[in-house]
Amino acid sequence: MTAALPLPPGSTLGILGGGQLGRMLAQAAARLGFDVAILERETDAPAGRVAAHAIVGAYDDPAALKALADLADIVTFEFENVPAASVEALVKLGVEVAPGPQALAVAQDRVDEKSFLNANGVATVAFAAADSAESCVEAAAQIGAPCLMKTRREGYDGKGQVWVEHAAGAAQAFEALGGRPVILEAPADFVRELSIIAARGRDGAIAVYPLAENHHEKGVLRRSVAPAKVSATTAAQAERIAHKILTGLAYVGVIGIELFELKDGSLLVNEIAPRVHNTGHWTQDGCEVDQFEQHIRAVAGWPLGPTAARAEVEMLNLLGDEVDGWAKYAAEPETRVHLYGKREAKPGRKMGHVNRLRGPV
Repeated sequence: MTAALPLPPGSTLGILGGGQLGRMLAQAAARLGFDVAILERETDAPAGRVAAHAIVGAYDDPAALKALADLADIVTFEFENVPAASVEALVKLGVEVAPGPQALAVAQDRVDEKSFLNANGVATVAFAAADSAESCVEAAAQIGAPCLMKTRREGYDGKGQVWVEHAAGAAQAFEALGGRPVILEAPADFVRELSIIAARGRDGAIAVYPLAENHHEKGVLRRSVAPAKVSATTAAQAERIAHKILTGLAYVGVIGIELFELKDGSLLVNEIAPRVHNTGHWTQDGCEVDQFEQHIRAVAGWPLGPTAARAEVEMLNLLGDEVDGWAKYAAEPETRVHLYGKREAKPGRKMGHVNRLRGPV
């Protein structure tokens, strides 16, 4: 049975995924008076420990999905690699999932993603699809080397991708990535990486946050500074991009859009993430309503909240044993500490983040 909207406080929101994004979504939902049910593959998951209900099971486990459907009025997800079949199963069980299946399908396949973007008037780098060693060589010759080869599906934080320096080396790169279907992308001659976090409500209303400037190390986000120092023209360009994507997907919820700023000031979309996003963590301490509450508001059918920046923020990811410095960060008056409750600090693992307040906007 379809839930009545707007979803009233006291209702239960389901979340597929129990990591840090699920944890922060659950905390935001609790502030708005909702109970949260988490479905996660592992016991003792970060999100499960702050939720009213924790279901342990595979995302495609029929019994686990049935248990989630019995508890939840609406379901959302914390990451885009949730099996599409799981979303379909929940819908068949009478539970709405937001964002919808189109956004999930587009974001799960890099060729489909860039094809969707181009079809909706959003520019990307040139790209080509390939599914064999021979077609990879042909695609690399077409795109021009050097180019970046990525698996079409899955892969994140720099995983599942390799640079192809010469077209002849594309076959070897294809095998190194497991012989799976790939996309080859032309390099972007960008001056910096930006991102925009945006939301669309059930009534079609759109709210956009100020841009963030992002810095990566070894494919992993190290820090974001926001609001980014951009011209009014660049900000308006990014907002137009967000509107085209959200409208084209008939989207409900928060979306993260990664951008390349080129030397001429134009913007290319690198990728989209149909969920709350690491580059939006600064909003927790820098905006009137953060991205996590905004996502809950959108999927629950509530009015979207204001996105104005209250402070300039530097967000720093804490990777691996960097989290052991929590006491130092906690002692800094201008720093806000956000820890994810993960039990083991593995090298490169995102264990938390800090938001340093640099002063008023």
